Amino acid sequence: MKKALVCGAGGFIGGHLVNRLKSEGYWVRGVDIKHNEYKNGNADEFIIGDLTDPLVCKQVLEGGFDEVYQLAADMGGAGYIFTGENDAAVMHNSVLCNVNMLHESQKAGVKKIFYSSSACMYPEYNQNEPENPKCSEESAYPAAPDSEYGWEKLFSERLYLTYQRNLGIQVKIARFHNIFGPQGTWKGGREKAPAAICRKVIEAEDGGSIQIWGDGKQTRSFLFIDECIEGVRRLMESDFSGPVNIGSEEMISINDFARMIIGISGKNVSINNIPGPQGVRGRNSDNALIQEKLGWAPSLPLKDGIAKTYNWIAQQAAKEVELV
Repeated sequence: MKKALVCGAGGFIGGHLVNRLKSEGYWVRGVDIKHNEYKNGNADEFIIGDLTDPLVCKQVLEGGFDEVYQLAADMGGAGYIFTGENDAAVMHNSVLCNVNMLHESQKAGVKKIFYSSSACMYPEYNQNEPENPKCSEESAYPAAPDSEYGWEKLFSERLYLTYQRNLGIQVKIARFHNIFGPQGTWKGGREKAPAAICRKVIEAEDGGSIQIWGDGKQTRSFLFIDECIEGVRRLMESDFSGPVNIGSEEMISINDFARMIIGISGKNVSINNIPGPQGVRGRNSDNALIQEKLGWAPSLPLKDGIAKTYNWIAQQAAKEVELV
């Protein structure tokens, strides 16, 4: 039986990854500073621990592991990342998690370690045109991310690759593009656009309106969680290290995305565009490399994934109303 350690197992992607690994017959230990908010994740063992502490990293690796998945990071949606108020925490906490886990994994003889990077590391200058962003993997340099979060991701990619070159540990790096789905944060300030817009539509009265940051013409692509996990597993089983995009090529403007969600709701709701943090003007996954190296790329239509997500968030919101 293979053994895997999932760092960040208390989070959205980590919880789903734990479940996937268990379904494949792995023995899984999860670690995070908190339990999973929605009790998602069926780890054989779950440890509450802060990976900014190297002693914790050493302890969670006890017993030996074939694979480590390092998803732990200080992160959130645009309201958390782009205000600038959380930059020191984002840089400090995420860098320490990566330095500590990578170093201790190499010392412990771990065969393979996965690192979850982000599309936020791509240069801002290639994402100024909403209809024509460039996010192919080789376009990362000259570097110019639009946030400290993106700079940390780029630095950590290089950190992992140096350990592979100099110390022999196999690394796998994926650049995630806006992952969404059920069992994810949907309120409180750290939620990302899909969950935030779903929540706003759910809370809106019929005939009312929702607020969207920016002019709504900024573009993105969004990837459903199940396809993200499939991409991670395929990368780990391949002989390719990456970095590689794991995202959808179905690009959509934020206003059109909101209209899609409003359509799913069946409500009569209008859009009110207001000033607010919005990141780059355009971003879309380029899947040429993942198709070449893994013979696969995500294909689930956005509307199918967002319908599942909307229904799940609606259920959570209804439960909260019942408790009041």
